[in-house]
Amino acid sequence: MDALIIAAGFGSRLRDISDSKPMTPVAGVPLLELGIRQAKAAGAARVVVVTGHEAERLESAFSGLADRAGIAVVAQRVADWSKPNGWSVLAGADAIAGDYLLMMSDHIFSAPILSGLAQQGGPDRGVTLAVDQRTADPQIDPDDATWVERDERGFIRAIGKTIATYDAVDCGAFLCTPELAVAIRAAIAQGKAGSLSEGMQLLADQGRAATWEVGGAWWLDVDDPRAHQLAEQQAPRELPEIYAATLS
Repeated sequence: MDALIIAAGFGSRLRDISDSKPMTPVAGVPLLELGIRQAKAAGAARVVVVTGHEAERLESAFSGLADRAGIAVVAQRVADWSKPNGWSVLAGADAIAGDYLLMMSDHIFSAPILSGLAQQGGPDRGVTLAVDQRTADPQIDPDDATWVERDERGFIRAIGKTIATYDAVDCGAFLCTPELAVAIRAAIAQGKAGSLSEGMQLLADQGRAATWEVGGAWWLDVDDPRAHQLAEQQAPRELPEIYAATLS
């Protein structure tokens, strides 16, 4: 199994802290390195990182990241990083055969989330999304969160930032089959902009988008200075195995 990490955007909300969102340090460890190490711990044999904004600068760090983490790190560029994130998924999926863990470079997770999600595949689904039922958790930014409404099977009925009814929040980690890229391309062919959520909604409409509840496990979207401060405080405690390896 490969892992795919999306790291192509500008990262405007963290620019006051760092001029490279994926390389923003969290208690001394770059966000991207945390993601790479988490993917390896979950069983990934290789990590494909989609780059875009300042791609050459970011890619120059990959060799060192791969050496430190002990896993192959492969760069895959998206043609236009200003487009919605589904285009980055398409670029990365082009370099992957089979199923893969999909992660956002600014999301970090305690170990049980990715390792548990990696075991959730099945013939009844094209994608499985990690979700959290704690929709009122103060660590979630309600203006930036992607919300999820599930049906009686626990499959996605609706997903998006502005849906009216929801019972969970998207944690930013997916177990994907090649069906996800097919769905994103189909959404684009229908005239949509090409966001990941649009592809997910199309799979949901087909009854192929499952969810897996994280069960109270820790995760954080490090998207702005407030969240970064929380990450600095919490990540060393929640990710002891990674910090012991990186800072020893």
